[in-house]
Amino acid sequence: MHGVRRELLSRQAQAVGLPLVEIEIPAGCSNDVYEQRMGGALAEAPLAEVQTIAFGDLFLADIRAYREERLSRVGKQAIFPLWGRDTDALAREFVEAGFEAVLVCVDPRRLDPSFAGRRFDAELLADLPTDVDPCGENGEFHTFVHAGPVFSAPIACQVGETVERDGFVFCDVLVADA
Repeated sequence: MHGVRRELLSRQAQAVGLPLVEIEIPAGCSNDVYEQRMGGALAEAPLAEVQTIAFGDLFLADIRAYREERLSRVGKQAIFPLWGRDTDALAREFVEAGFEAVLVCVDPRRLDPSFAGRRFDAELLADLPTDVDPCGENGEFHTFVHAGPVFSAPIACQVGETVERDGFVFCDVLVADA
């Protein structure tokens, strides 16, 4: 959904000191295929040993119930450390803490396409329409975080081409030349 290059995801995982497990799914993946692939990955090393999965969901109860139910099927549990947090306050805290992100996917039915590629900062938060959640919790946008207090070093990246496909607007983020 984010459309972020694998190389950037790998660098992000390295920068925060977490292992990365990639689970390939086809474009336009059905829910059945998604659930099969995820269930298979959770049953095999290295994820078989993991008992609890954390999600950043904030208030969508149906999504939470879906995640909890699917994980319980494979003997795992979900936790939601941000659940119920005020999204205005959380978005401001994110920026004030020194995290840096860019909007990589925008739903043009909910947010103007010109927001794709913008930095997630105080100016962006001030520019968001009042009916758009400042954390994009309703799918208005998705981000790529490239720097912040939990990163060993920022990920050098730059905004590339913006394209519209499959009903969404994507901004390509590229590894910046060193």
